[in-house]
This record gives sequence, structure tokens and C-alpha cells, in this order.
Amino acid sequence: MAVGPFARILAQIVVPVVAVLARAIPAAYGQALQNARKAGVDAATSEAASATVFGKRISRSEALQVLNLTEKEATPEAIEKVGKDYYFSDAATPHTNGTILNPISFFLFKMKQQFDRFFAANDVSKGGSFYLQSKVYRAKELLLEFQNEKKMEEQAQRKQQQQQQSSSNKQ
Repeated sequence: MAVGPFARILAQIVVPVVAVLARAIPAAYGQALQNARKAGVDAATSEAASATVFGKRISRSEALQVLNLTEKEATPEAIEKVGKDYYFSDAATPHTNGTILNPISFFLFKMKQQFDRFFAANDVSKGGSFYLQSKVYRAKELLLEFQNEKKMEEQAQRKQQQQQQSSSNKQ
């Protein structure tokens, strides 16, 4: 007979404790990630950790797969196979000129083509899927982010090389 009141008291203690912990643990983890970012911990590591916990980002390989692209299409060798038919001054405009100056621009052009194609094919007003449309959009967004990171890295490397050359010229 004493088990009934004991179980009720135990349940009255356990349920609120679990509810508090269910809210406190993710909040504490989010705060720890913010503190790590402020302290200068690698941003890619902290973002990857938060993505695995909260599940908000897709991987680069999945983004390429969603847009039906391959990593090889971003290489200079792939551009040589296409032929020297286009000069890309920006990602959206090919100009016939006989050379391709920038493989990143070529990749962005291909990505924009695929994005437009898949986004239009999944238009909700035409009976498409909003979920697929958002997947396509997120894939494009992620790949643009990766391309911007590549550009920033290349600029930093060029700047570092220029500084090394200027310091070696002074000696």
C-alpha cells in the first residue's frame, strides 16, 4: 500500500527535473559554442559541432548531389574537357572568347544552371514540392558559402605571397 504514494512522490520529483534538464542542456551547449567562438576556437569546428547537434546543415557532398554536380567539375581539367569556348566574367554570363579564366566562375555558372532548372521544376504553383525547392535552395546557399571561403583563402594566400616577396626584395 505504501508503494502508490511513494511512486507518486517520486514522479512529482523526477518529471520537473527531467523537464529542466531537457531545456538546460541544449542552452548550455549553445552558450559553450558561443564562448568558444569568442575565444577564437576554429569556426569550422564549432559550426560542425553545432550542426551535428541541431541538424541544420547539409554536407558539401550532399549539396553537390542535390544539384547533380560533381567536385571534378570545379577543377581546371574539367574546364579543359569542356573546351575553350567560354570566358566567364561572372558566374551567370558566358562570353565566347576562346579562353576560360576562372574555374570557380565556371563552377558557379554550372551551379546556377542546375539551381534554376531544379528550382523551376519543383515550383509549388506547378505542383512541385516546397520541401525539394528548399533543399535545392539550401544546397546552392551552402555551395556559394564554400566558394566564398575558397576565394577568401586564395586572397589570403596571394596576400601572404606578396608580403613574402616584398620582404625578400627588401633584403
